[in-house]
Order: sequence, then structure tokens, then C-alpha cells
Amino acid sequence: MVPGAGAWEEDYTRRGILWSGVTHDLPELSLGSRVLELGCGNGKTLSVMIQRGWNVTALDLSCKAVALSRNVVKGSSTAEVMVADARSIPVKSNSFDAVFAVHVTGHLHEPDREKIAREMTRTLKPGGILFFCDFSTGDFRFGKGHKTEPSTFQRGTSIITHYFTRQEVIDLFPELAPRSITLHQWPMRVRGIDLVRSEVKGIFSK
Repeated sequence: MVPGAGAWEEDYTRRGILWSGVTHDLPELSLGSRVLELGCGNGKTLSVMIQRGWNVTALDLSCKAVALSRNVVKGSSTAEVMVADARSIPVKSNSFDAVFAVHVTGHLHEPDREKIAREMTRTLKPGGILFFCDFSTGDFRFGKGHKTEPSTFQRGTSIITHYFTRQEVIDLFPELAPRSITLHQWPMRVRGIDLVRSEVKGIFSK
């Protein structure tokens, strides 16, 4: 097992497929683009990537998550799924036309967030595109749980969540050029109360 994977293994064992539905909100890339997905989870985004005709390498810390993703890509010749740590990605530098990091970086403390950001930059080809998405400080869960560092909280399990500002996302990738940094917010009703979910989405080029 990859170091740090224990909490995710427990979650996938206890709850099975953690996130349902299919992701459609993906950017346009050329047919045959080489894409790296960090934290592939149960494969819901990976399945859409394959349908787009991209050549995808996907990784996750959790063996159980990778098993779910491998079921999704079974029979596909354009996808590879591996158990690996995104803080030290086992691929050559300048390998990918696009790198996706969706709700991955925010589950790490600051030193590891910096490591994963450097790895994303390293593996991206010159001219390549990085797509980043994580929760923002405007999210209704910001401030809830045990604070482990500024804007980082642990709720219930050993899994942490860091909540980003737009500027913080820009600062995380000093070697990349930001194309757009936007907030995506939507309503969520919990026990009769209207709440707001909020993400920071960033697109960068190398």
C-alpha cells in the first residue's frame, strides 16, 4: 500500500463507490491527447475521458479505488490505471498534453500540496494545460472540524480538506501561466437548510 493511503482504503471499503454520477464538465482537448488524471477514484471522470478519445494515464493512492477504475476501463486500449503517489509520479518529465487534478491537492497539507504541484508541472509538456479544481474558502464546510493548519480541517476521519483562495491557487504553480481562475458555486440543501458549495477552478499553461 502507498504511504498515506490507509484512510482512503478504509473509506472505499466502508462505503464502496464514494461518488456517483458522471462528470461532463471537461475541457476540449484534441483527439489522442495524452492526459494524466491524479486521484482517479471510482473512474467516473476517467470513463468520460476515454469517450473523448484521449490516451489517459490515471493514478490513485488507494488500491480499492484503482480496482474500481480498472473495471471502468476494462477492454480499453487507451487507458492505463496505476496505484501511485501523486507526490512522486512514476512517469518521465514533459510527458502529457494535459494534467487533471480534481479534488486531490486539497486533501494534503502544505508541504505535500507543494510537492504535488511541482510534480504536475514536471510531467506537463511545454505548451500543455493543467486543470485544477478544489474547494474554496467560500464553501459551507470551511471552518468545520479540527483545524490542522490554516484553512485546513479534518472532519470525522483522518482525511483532511484544505480550502483555497484564488490567489493561493495561482501561487501554487509559479512556473505555469494562469489562463483563468474562477469560482464555481452551487446551492445544496441539507436538512431543510440552503447551503453553498464553492470550488476554485484553475486553468494553467506551461
